[in-house]
Amino acid sequence: MANPISELGYKALKFVQALGNLAAFTAAVAWAIVRPPSRFGGFVRELYKLGVLSLVIICVSGLAVGMVLGLQGYHTLVRFGAQQSVGELVGLSLIRELGPVLTALLVAGRAGSATAAEIGTMVATEQLNGLRMLSIDPISLVVKPKALAMLCSTPLLTGLFVLCGIYGGYVVDVGLMKGDPGSYMSGLRSAVDFHNDIECCLLKAVIFGTLLGLIATFRGYNSEPTSEGVSAATTSSVVISSVSVLLMDYVITALWGV
Repeated sequence: MANPISELGYKALKFVQALGNLAAFTAAVAWAIVRPPSRFGGFVRELYKLGVLSLVIICVSGLAVGMVLGLQGYHTLVRFGAQQSVGELVGLSLIRELGPVLTALLVAGRAGSATAAEIGTMVATEQLNGLRMLSIDPISLVVKPKALAMLCSTPLLTGLFVLCGIYGGYVVDVGLMKGDPGSYMSGLRSAVDFHNDIECCLLKAVIFGTLLGLIATFRGYNSEPTSEGVSAATTSSVVISSVSVLLMDYVITALWGV
């Protein structure tokens, strides 16, 4: 019995240690953000790489999800004679849950993995050690622009995902199922509440962006300086980010009461 118990205790201690390291890393990033230099040029470059280059996958995915919601919603609601409520179903589903969650998962797979791999490669090639020898803080120069760009791009991409999804539902309901465009838009407008729906969506997007930025940079920054270490950091970044987003989504929804 000693071996399983000691193994469990060892894993528990490693988990607590990892949480402590993440908290210390978060504090270091926060301190780098509030003190000069601002690294605005690096932030703009990272915003382009993490945000602009993700537009295609976000738009296509949002359009596809909206079309599926519109099609499934129509076939479900028509059984009860409520097909005019397709707009409400599509809008509330996207704004409350699917928009921020699916956007965060897509960003974690596309931008988060690239961020972890890039920083992990810099660790493996000792570029970060070279910065330290030049008295340059790697967190300020490398980590801060990436974390801020992830934080800023995630809410914007979430809004774009929701808009594309609503348009996809409109195309299916009005164009394919010959529904009434006025009913679709009026139902959507009457069902969506700014406080309960839009504010919660933005709050989730901001928190998810913060989590994605911290986890991706943390895993890359603390990766082993080998090719296997970079691969493990990239994989764990996507897995941990995805699980954290899903768990945090439940916590926010439960606390918000929607």
